[in-house]
Amino acid sequence: MKILVAGPLGIGKTTAISTVSEIPTLHTDEVMTTAAAGTDELTHHGLQDKKTTTVATDFGRLTLVQAGVILYLFGTPGQRRFRPLWDDLAEGALGALVLVDTERLQESFEVMDLIEERGLPYTVAVNTFPHSRTVEPDTLRDKLDLAEHTPLVVCDARDKNSTLDALIALTAHLITLAGDASS
Repeated sequence: MKILVAGPLGIGKTTAISTVSEIPTLHTDEVMTTAAAGTDELTHHGLQDKKTTTVATDFGRLTLVQAGVILYLFGTPGQRRFRPLWDDLAEGALGALVLVDTERLQESFEVMDLIEERGLPYTVAVNTFPHSRTVEPDTLRDKLDLAEHTPLVVCDARDKNSTLDALIALTAHLITLAGDASS
């Protein structure tokens, strides 16, 4: 199954894929230039010291043995200027894991719009950062304007089991949707 791991700049996509991949991951990180400093919003907590950014994709693979599924994980770049890559990355994807930060929810709308425009089902994973506020799931669901059937989970992209649980929630959602479609 081809899965997109999406979200805004600095949300933990590269970290999530690196954390769970059973193979050495492919990264297309490049050093951020002074030109990018004027384009990319780096004033948020944790982004001030960001030195690199994904300019094409991250790639990893994960086998979910009990489900008999292999996930091919493609991390999308988080900046608008890399939007042309989205169509290529999304081609053939069955779904997406969208990482969000409670302190930067508004930055997630563009990403969710791109995924919805492609008709991809997705799961939202609230990546926990030391600076993030805890928000009740119902409040978060309302703020993100999530459909009732869209799974919402909490995840720490640095923790293998936590990231694995988020991907399992997405996979279960996709399997359920496939079963509903065949009925």
